[in-house]
Amino acid sequence: MKKNLNPWTENDEKEHYPSVIEWWCAEGFFESNKEKKYNFKGSFTEWFTKEKEIGSTIDFTLFDLDKKEHISFYKRSDKNKLITKYDKNKGQKIEYEKSYLQGRFPNYEMSFYNPKNDIKLNLSYNSKFYPHWITQDITGGYLPMGFGFYRYGFIPRLDIKGILKIKNKSYEVEGFGYYEHVWGDFSYKNPLGDLSFLKKSLKIYSKLTGWWIHNHKLKIPNKIKFSSENNPLGYDWVWAVFDNGWSIYLGNILFWVSEGPVFGTLVFTKDGERYTEFCDVSYKYKKLQKSKNFDFIYPSEIEVIAKKGNEKLSLNFKSTMDSREFVNPLNQKKWIAFVICESPGVVKGYYQNNNEKINLYGNCKLEPQRQISIYGHNVLSFEFLKPPKGVGIKIDFNSHHFKKRIKANLKLAPKPKIRFSVKKK
Repeated sequence: MKKNLNPWTENDEKEHYPSVIEWWCAEGFFESNKEKKYNFKGSFTEWFTKEKEIGSTIDFTLFDLDKKEHISFYKRSDKNKLITKYDKNKGQKIEYEKSYLQGRFPNYEMSFYNPKNDIKLNLSYNSKFYPHWITQDITGGYLPMGFGFYRYGFIPRLDIKGILKIKNKSYEVEGFGYYEHVWGDFSYKNPLGDLSFLKKSLKIYSKLTGWWIHNHKLKIPNKIKFSSENNPLGYDWVWAVFDNGWSIYLGNILFWVSEGPVFGTLVFTKDGERYTEFCDVSYKYKKLQKSKNFDFIYPSEIEVIAKKGNEKLSLNFKSTMDSREFVNPLNQKKWIAFVICESPGVVKGYYQNNNEKINLYGNCKLEPQRQISIYGHNVLSFEFLKPPKGVGIKIDFNSHHFKKRIKANLKLAPKPKIRFSVKKK
């Protein structure tokens, strides 16, 4: 008898109210019978705090990959949680007005409705890939957030079939998708405000720190870059499915770094049964996009190299259309808003081990989230000159807040040299 490889229990699939925050999210690429190509994201979120603040949202975006346009619908209630029902045969059902999601692994049904633009998407999800918890073997799927924590589970590939209705026209659609379920006790707006979860979150931090140190050699990098918008409450999120059926998930907590080591994980699977979590991951932004709404930038093309044992992934993720910038205002003294910049794209690169090198190509979704500061966009980079070429450091500080760009070049060997310049912007 085949071993049960599903780490999700019946309780994991259910609602976890009154968790501080919980969400369900589905994404996917599909093609209609009219040979039009689309990407979508649909998510349900609810929250509950000690102050008895209760609320919920529905968020549905349809990307037309041919026209390179998107249509979004978002609605929020600050009085009501999601409508939830559990059926022992059909699984957990969550509803917000005329939109819903229901099911349990491996089958899910969902309907997302945009009344403003008269768009309805009805989908069946079926998965041959097993679910996976982020850092499953390190923390059991738990991740820290400020003094709080959350549990993050996902399925990286499911088969999609359904109907897309746009006004008075209906189209049969088919493709592949992604599904995640996340819940926990933390706050985006005040991540350090509740000490009641600190004991558990410190254990998670300790396990992840030990895992990260174990998988990284201490060395001086060739270059490291920091930026103000890449603060720890932001992240880079990427999901991809390759033409050969393999899939990856990348989650990077930023810690102000905008080029260098990943403080997160890249999860890779060939068959949806065996998952490999890469901890030794580095990244570089190949192309940056300026926000339409605020003074910050975010990546529209990311280069990633991941290594573990004899395995290596070298991948380039590139947006193929303008992002949808979802803005969640914060109205705080130093913080303006959270912004999620989501866009479909393509991925190419290769996988290599001791026996083979396989070229990869496929579809991806990029979703950088940024917490926006009143100080705007500021960047500080260090470039190190190391033996045998010499010994030195280049420093470049570009600040929108101070309206200055400062450059310094300190070379100690083979010949000492110092250069320094300041320019007003």
